[in-house]
Amino acid sequence: MKNVLLVASECVPFIKTGGLADVVGELPKYIDKTRYDVRVILPNYKAIPGNLKEQMKYHTHFYMDLGWRRQYVGILDAEIDGVKFYLVDNEYYFNGEKPYGNIYEDIEKFAFFNRAVLSALPLLDWHPDIIHCNDWQTGLLPVYLKDSFNAGDFYRGIKSIMTIHNLKFQGIWNKKTVMDVAGLDPYYFTSDKLEAYGDANYLKGGIVYADYVTTVSESYAKEIQMPFYGEGLDGLMRARSNCLCGIVNGIDYNEYNPETDKFIKYHFNSSNFRTNKKKNKVLLQEELGLEVNDKKFMVGIVSRLTDQKGLDLVDCVIEQICAENLQLVILGTGEQRYENLFRHYEWKYKDRVSASIYYNNERSHKIYASCDAFLMPSLFEPCGLSQLMSMRYGTIPIVRETGGLKDTVEPFNEYENTGTGFSFMNYNAHEMLNTIRYAENTFYDKRRQWNKMVERAMNRDFSWKNSAEKYQELYDRLLGY
Repeated sequence: MKNVLLVASECVPFIKTGGLADVVGELPKYIDKTRYDVRVILPNYKAIPGNLKEQMKYHTHFYMDLGWRRQYVGILDAEIDGVKFYLVDNEYYFNGEKPYGNIYEDIEKFAFFNRAVLSALPLLDWHPDIIHCNDWQTGLLPVYLKDSFNAGDFYRGIKSIMTIHNLKFQGIWNKKTVMDVAGLDPYYFTSDKLEAYGDANYLKGGIVYADYVTTVSESYAKEIQMPFYGEGLDGLMRARSNCLCGIVNGIDYNEYNPETDKFIKYHFNSSNFRTNKKKNKVLLQEELGLEVNDKKFMVGIVSRLTDQKGLDLVDCVIEQICAENLQLVILGTGEQRYENLFRHYEWKYKDRVSASIYYNNERSHKIYASCDAFLMPSLFEPCGLSQLMSMRYGTIPIVRETGGLKDTVEPFNEYENTGTGFSFMNYNAHEMLNTIRYAENTFYDKRRQWNKMVERAMNRDFSWKNSAEKYQELYDRLLGY
């Protein structure tokens, strides 16, 4: 039996701000329990719901030096869905209403968390063979493993993996402060280690010192070796390319299941979607005040409303999109300019555009289950989960060929009758518009081919099972099996 410890700043069901939490919470459930004991450690935030707090048991506590400070570290544990979780307790650091706050506070908070995780290991009666770190909040862990925790026998031989969920977020702050809070020697703050462009960079430290680096899709692993996607670290990613790979995330097939979804009235699968999917569409049209017509081409967007998601392309041609014979349904919050843009077009085209400028899980499930197509024209997309959810519900994705979107959506080929979606390559609004029109024409004029595409999309397997197998292969490789 080999032991793997997943370390992250968020994890479902405890706390979630993005896809990272899903990965850390879901992956351990699908790893082969006969070969691996996978456990998770995360901070015990004040914001974790009370019903989960009640399931935590006191494990141990101790005091630890962090630079010149002396801090309390409490360790709690809980078992949920057969997975063992440890929570690092400290009210001074984790008492905020949200898991993240000002970056200068987070820099110290996660230096504490990284050191506390390693300091707690000998007290857990369990020894990890691999520590699997996630994003910049855990970037100091591989550095500490090679530094102050390298002396004793307990830590010797522990391998580390650094998984990058989004390279844009790196945990950057000034060198002097980081030296102080991290308690690291000036030796570590040179341009081949933690220093980047004059500052200290947590994620860079993790990438430099980890035994292996992964990211959340094969294409993104290639893209981040180029200046455009590399966020200033493309040179480092090229230098580490011999131990860098991409593994696409999965989605929870129990939560996102059109045959059992509690949020939709008419359940369906790849054989009966022709009748039941459009019944859900009619219900959604009634709920949103759109023209009720089950034959109308309906396009959904469920997204953070930010530049990264390609919404400046939508902004550029939204008048032309609204002029097409389609309905546009938007759900999400984000930058004010996009919130106001969609509000305005809902007001202007009441029967064709619906903008829900908030986030609601039930509404998102209804959109995935009711729409005919799903628009995701991202500027960059490390993995992307929305296109996987939409395919699960037979809603055809229209995506830009980048990162995980390129790896998971096979472009429609009308001559060979293959593909599971529509895609365009260049970051260009009119190329996107033409792709939307192509999808619309296929929906109206080549209905048989459209339905075959829906079948293929629904039958693709993007469950965690596939991803878990790839992580297991990586764990085996790292431990020399």
